[in-house]
Amino acid sequence: MMVSTLLPAALLLLLLPGTLTKESKSVPIEVVVENSLLGIPPVTFSTQLVERGILLGGLKRLMASNANFRFTYTEDPNYGPYLESVNGVAGNDKNRTYWELLVETPDGKTIRPDVGIGCYIPSANEKIILKFARW
Repeated sequence: MMVSTLLPAALLLLLLPGTLTKESKSVPIEVVVENSLLGIPPVTFSTQLVERGILLGGLKRLMASNANFRFTYTEDPNYGPYLESVNGVAGNDKNRTYWELLVETPDGKTIRPDVGIGCYIPSANEKIILKFARW
């Protein structure tokens, strides 16, 4: 009896590694850092993430591959990760500043996603805009 239940589990384990290591399709995106509050011109970066991957993963990949892009985020236990700083500039309550997440779609529309960097799933050729703003 025990052998009959272990056999399907063993077969599943044999198949699982191939599924997890299968090459995923890459999705190209641009990340634009805008900081007009401090008079810094916009900077555009190109990166890729896996298809259906979250923006946070793409930002981490960009940071690992480009020394000119850095960011930090905080993990909120209720709302998930939120962007704290970009390239050494952090938002703060005293100055009422924060990093706003905007997305320019391939057809030119700019939207404000209703989710943050930990849940947003970029589509190919979207322009992710990280805009230093006041509230």
